[in-house]
Amino acid sequence: MLKWLAIALALLLALLQYRLWLGDGGIHELREIRERVAMLDAANKPLRDRNERLAAEVVDLKTGLDAIEERARSDIGMVRTDEQFYWVPGVVIEGSVGQAAASSARTGVPNE
Repeated sequence: MLKWLAIALALLLALLQYRLWLGDGGIHELREIRERVAMLDAANKPLRDRNERLAAEVVDLKTGLDAIEERARSDIGMVRTDEQFYWVPGVVIEGSVGQAAASSARTGVPNE
C-alpha cells in the first residue's frame, strides 16, 4: 500500500513539474509575457515623456504669464504696444506666422 502511494505521489509530482515548466501558464509563458511587457514599456516611454512635458506646459500656462506671452509671440506673432516690429525680406524663421505671411506675400495668395 505504501509503495502505491509513493508511486502516485511521484506521478503527481511529475505532472505538476510538467505543467510548471512546459504547460499553459508555465515558466516559458511567463518569460514570454515579461519580454512583451518590457518591449511595450520601452515603446511607451517616449509617450510618457511627452505627456510629462505637456502636463508641465499646461501647468506653466495656467500659472505663469511669461509662458502665455512666449506662446503668443512664437505661434501667432503678437507684438506688444511698446515694441516695434521689423520685417526683413528673405529671412524665414521656421514654425512662425512670419513664414506663412512671407509665403503668401511671395505667391500673392493669402493663407487661410
